[in-house]
Amino acid sequence: MVKKNPNWSSGSVVTLEHTSEILKENPLRDPYVRSLDVWLPPQYDQGVGEGRGKRFPVLFDLVGYTGSGKSHTNWRNFDENLPERAARLVHEKRMGPCILVFPDCFTALGGNQYINSSALGRYADYLTKELVPFVDREFRTLASRDHRGCFGKSSGGYGAILHGMKYPRCWGAIANHSGDAYFDFLYRCDWPNTLNVLATHRRRERKSGLINVAREEEGCGEGFDDGRIRRFLKNIWEKEKLTSAEVHALMMVAMAASYDPDPNAPNGFRIPFNLETGEIIHARWREWLKHDPINLIARHSKNLSTLHGIFIDCGWMDQYQIHYGARILSKRLIQNGIEHRYEEFSDTHSGIDYRMDKSLPFLYRALKP
Repeated sequence: MVKKNPNWSSGSVVTLEHTSEILKENPLRDPYVRSLDVWLPPQYDQGVGEGRGKRFPVLFDLVGYTGSGKSHTNWRNFDENLPERAARLVHEKRMGPCILVFPDCFTALGGNQYINSSALGRYADYLTKELVPFVDREFRTLASRDHRGCFGKSSGGYGAILHGMKYPRCWGAIANHSGDAYFDFLYRCDWPNTLNVLATHRRRERKSGLINVAREEEGCGEGFDDGRIRRFLKNIWEKEKLTSAEVHALMMVAMAASYDPDPNAPNGFRIPFNLETGEIIHARWREWLKHDPINLIARHSKNLSTLHGIFIDCGWMDQYQIHYGARILSKRLIQNGIEHRYEEFSDTHSGIDYRMDKSLPFLYRALKP
């Protein structure tokens, strides 16, 4: 636990409003005018003369599922928020001053994976084509990929490694904390519980006795929704409080919208399991696996090799089994000759922001002027 009584300047958090043209037509009708928090280090306004014109490296924080940028700038009990953490690390001379950016990429499905999806919105384009140039215009940044990085945990860690693979012209270094990987371990085990939650929104109430399975599974073929997902979402959006099971089911729905969008399908996406029988639909699951980082390393190895730094870590007690995916990810990077730093630690998936004491200095060293 960190005692929150710093005797040094903590810098300042500035809140801007950004109107996105890219998100204007998003299919969920989520807001396209969003707040953007930006942390400026104490050194930003220090100095005289030429010193006041100093420019700084920039780090974009991609938060995990159900979060938004303000999740990391708000006050936290018995802990530091991210601006406080960065200020301390600068004060301790473990890293130099930089600018931190906290995008809001929340959606009606609880978040997204920071990729473009016709079912969710073009969030990769939102980051790289709108927010990056917007921040460069508004602040004294070192406006180059050589001095710009992104980092995140869970879905944010997934977003960071995917952006390192696909958008190296934008990012010069990335840090991936417990990011989604090895979908066969990570997601498949969640689908039985998800199907149980969705089953409470079936067209017909279950009754004891003789069952005609063929009749019950009508409309569930090829990953299509027979109406229960639509009713589940309507119910979720009207509720005041969600259960843990509902949040996890919503997460699987969000992943389906991310990995297998289909504008011609109900809700704009397909799912990889038969809603009634639970049978895996292999053609649909293959669409998910196309987005699995462990399957993308070889294809994007050239892009990854241009990065100035890649940091990956995961707790070996991760309750979502992501440590297995992280190990495979590191193994595949080694096989493709891509330099990176991979660490493990004794903890779970939860409450691990303290690991940013490792990643933020790493990123600063990789991106410093």
